[in-house]
Amino acid sequence: MEAPTPGEVRLDVNGVEHRLPVDDNALLLDVLRDRLRLTGAKRSCDVQVCGACTVLVGGEPVSSCCFLAQDARGRQVQTIEGFAAEPGFPAVAEAFARHNAFQCGYCAPGFLMTLKPLLARGALRSRADVEREFAGNLCRCTGYRAIVDAICEAAGVEP
Repeated sequence: MEAPTPGEVRLDVNGVEHRLPVDDNALLLDVLRDRLRLTGAKRSCDVQVCGACTVLVGGEPVSSCCFLAQDARGRQVQTIEGFAAEPGFPAVAEAFARHNAFQCGYCAPGFLMTLKPLLARGALRSRADVEREFAGNLCRCTGYRAIVDAICEAAGVEP
């Protein structure tokens, strides 16, 4: 594929390459939701404190509400839609369902996208690890206990 033209960005999102005209200040969240119709990442705080807009860029969680689409060039972007298509996702989703971890589900994609690389690295070894790693993810519906319990189960950690 030829090089993008000025004002255009080439993004690899969930394994699919997209070429899109975007403004230099276009946020990744807006490109994902408005241009690619990937609506799993949610707009909430717009200042990187709630986690609802979390996606993976280069395998690491980022707040897409404050991440420029141009900065994702040449890096793989994964949204909850991409994670949900992976073979390991059902086990994680079942752990959250068993613990009734989410009520409205608005924050769920952010929690799950934060969890994915932590599981891959085996970074969650205790409940304290879970509580520390998810301190930046907010849920307005639950008391967090069920969410932390579900994450512990998914990570094979004693709740």
